[in-house]
Amino acid sequence: MTIRLLVMDVDGTLTDGRICIGPDGEMMKTFNCKDGYGIKHLLPEAGITPMIITGRESRILERRAAELGVTELHQGIHDKLPLLRRLMDERGLTSAEVSYIGDDLNDLEAIRFVGLSGCPADSAQGIIDVVDYVCRRDGGRGAVREFIEHMIRLNQSSEER
Repeated sequence: MTIRLLVMDVDGTLTDGRICIGPDGEMMKTFNCKDGYGIKHLLPEAGITPMIITGRESRILERRAAELGVTELHQGIHDKLPLLRRLMDERGLTSAEVSYIGDDLNDLEAIRFVGLSGCPADSAQGIIDVVDYVCRRDGGRGAVREFIEHMIRLNQSSEER
């Protein structure tokens, strides 16, 4: 089965997990440009839709998602699996057509549900123990790009069969 949807966590996955907070709230997050290129260019070329589901809410993330063309941004979601199931049903997707990359225990249910799962190298051990693919790179340091490239290779090899 071909992967058609990539769901990504943010803090610790698309970022290194650090959150800079000033007196007026969140001030800064650091994103990786290689991850961004993979999301903006490689995924659409491969026919894979990017989606973000995150527990935090951030205007910074809204801006980054818009830059990358990610129109499926769901923030403030602490129980991610029910939303993921609903969105899959709306799109007529099976779990085998969905991949997920996350780094911590709040991602565990979704990771177990999808057809292909991955995590950054510096993820919580409880995640590393159950995913299909553990990236060599840390969160916010190219792990998402690495996972995207892995996913595209798998899609291409399944199409050749």
